[in-house]
Amino acid sequence: MSLTGKVAVVTGASSGIGKAVALRLARDGADVCVNYLHEKAAADAVQREIEKLGRRAIVVAADVARVEDARRLVAEAVAQLGHLEILINNAGIEFKSPFVDVAEQQYDAVMAVNLKGAFFCAQAAAKQMIQQGNGGRIVNISSVHEDLPLPEYSPYSASKGGMRMLMRTICLELAPYGITVNDVGPGAIATPINRTVRSNPTLLHELLAEIPLGRIGSPEDVAGAVSFLASSEAAYVTGSTYFVDGGLMRHTGAL
Repeated sequence: MSLTGKVAVVTGASSGIGKAVALRLARDGADVCVNYLHEKAAADAVQREIEKLGRRAIVVAADVARVEDARRLVAEAVAQLGHLEILINNAGIEFKSPFVDVAEQQYDAVMAVNLKGAFFCAQAAAKQMIQQGNGGRIVNISSVHEDLPLPEYSPYSASKGGMRMLMRTICLELAPYGITVNDVGPGAIATPINRTVRSNPTLLHELLAEIPLGRIGSPEDVAGAVSFLASSEAAYVTGSTYFVDGGLMRHTGAL
């Protein structure tokens, strides 16, 4: 896929899936705004990797849970890189807790980053894309759990289910402007968030038994799907979720 001449904003791009996506978009020709919240050194390292690929990159600290930060993130990307064609809503958090014990603070934090952040980053990006008049791409990094229940992660599952309906709704409103909106739903991907499971042989065995392809995915597996959806190859694709899960969503278990 060629993204030459495009500018992308990737939220939560200092590590994991966000980092892999930022690097893949750069390899495919895009200039990238690397967003981070806490890990400046890691974000700076991603910037250097992108620049080694011959692309422009900037680093912007912003808390997407804050509407003013979401709007500033898009504004700074445009101010420094000139325009915006691609937004990747990747930033996300989760907490493990039985439903009956979830605290209001936990619920609010998850919904603020995962859903509110995606909502207002998409809004700011869409306004810019409409003003430019050349269409655009919005891709949300959702989860298999936008469809598949995950016990003890009820706020997370609710946020991803909300992201799915956000995508399905705004794709209709933005289609007249040539802006497509899609989700990528990763399954089990090797990132810091699941290091504990991957380092425990028993838990790892149980997880792999649920994945028909028999392996945990890599951030690069996700990045490939994102780059496709961000490219002109996917110009006729909008309102869909692409699951990158090794077949997890289709596994029937003991059945």
